[in-house]
Amino acid sequence: MINTRYLNNSPEVQLRNVGWDWMLGADTLPYLTNEVVTVKSYEVEAYYNAANELYEIYAEAAQHAIDRNLWKEMGIPESLVELIKLTWEDDRHWHIYGRFDLAGGVNREPIKLIEFNADTATCIPETAVVQWAHLKANHMDESKQFNNVYEALKEQFAELRRRNMHLTPTLLFSTLRDAPEDDTNVAVLGEAAREAGFDVEFSYMDEVEFTPTEGIFKQNPQNGKFEQFDFWFKLVPWEYIGYEEPELAEILTTIVKNGKAVIINPAYTLLFQSKYILKLLWDLYPNHPLLLPTTAEPLPHKVSVEKVLFGREGANVRILETNGTVITAADGDYGDYEKIYQEYVEFPRDALGQRYQAGVFWAGEACGLGYRRGGKIIDNTARFVGHVVE
Repeated sequence: MINTRYLNNSPEVQLRNVGWDWMLGADTLPYLTNEVVTVKSYEVEAYYNAANELYEIYAEAAQHAIDRNLWKEMGIPESLVELIKLTWEDDRHWHIYGRFDLAGGVNREPIKLIEFNADTATCIPETAVVQWAHLKANHMDESKQFNNVYEALKEQFAELRRRNMHLTPTLLFSTLRDAPEDDTNVAVLGEAAREAGFDVEFSYMDEVEFTPTEGIFKQNPQNGKFEQFDFWFKLVPWEYIGYEEPELAEILTTIVKNGKAVIINPAYTLLFQSKYILKLLWDLYPNHPLLLPTTAEPLPHKVSVEKVLFGREGANVRILETNGTVITAADGDYGDYEKIYQEYVEFPRDALGQRYQAGVFWAGEACGLGYRRGGKIIDNTARFVGHVVE
């Protein structure tokens, strides 16, 4: 069972004191709680080891998919295949971060992989900064938390610079419009990149100019001149670019091939993002203790979770009874994608019966823990709950 502890002081005052009050917008506050999950040090160690091991087998599964040209099975758009190969084979295209969503891990319940958000993972402000501020606001030592996310992100951006010394450290961050949560996430990432030595700016996706032979630009609103950026971070899903903007995918491929820019997260993270890799992992590592059985058809005699290959925040997920009856389902905009079926596992609950999914961030290695509290399907209404190590 999940044990929680109520902290009297909210993180708001502490965030304002350190100048991070900009992240307390209407899109953030409703999802924060004044509670924290209490975890043991051995549970933290188990989460840390699990995420690191999972990243290793994800990389092996991705290589397996590339070697066998499993592009169609994984739902990879043809427009991105060349770019995925290019970035996979060139270590200058550095994977900055991702988030593993996990069940279990408390009271010696086995940790089980739910999925890996490797391309456009969010919950960075909550995990990296807000839960830290929550501890500080309640006069608790920050060592009582598994949370090195911000420092790990800084080091990852610094490593990206070291691997690309031939490029100018100009970094443009972009999101789609009308997504305030995404804007807050890239703001935190931008601060980490700036501290790592990048000159950082922001533009919405529709404001960015792409030229195959020259690279990536934004127009300076003051003088009208176009400024070039050698690094581009897009919190825009690769599959969206590949399927909805195939011409842009081709331009980006040419830009990367010509060495005009490095794009983050790299295109190969789409291999990790495709939920077909959950099936591939089970095929390659059957009965691995961190994995759940996953197949292309509903599992016989087991409750199954139906997932689309590319979906986010629980959208288009259905939980199916052994006879195929729908137990619960979430609506969404991703229903046209192919599906896989993962064995259902219960999330741990607290005394009130509320369910908790652990999120472990990876940035070079596992670096931080947070929880999302919700129903059988953890969707975009779930609340963020921090933690304390006791």
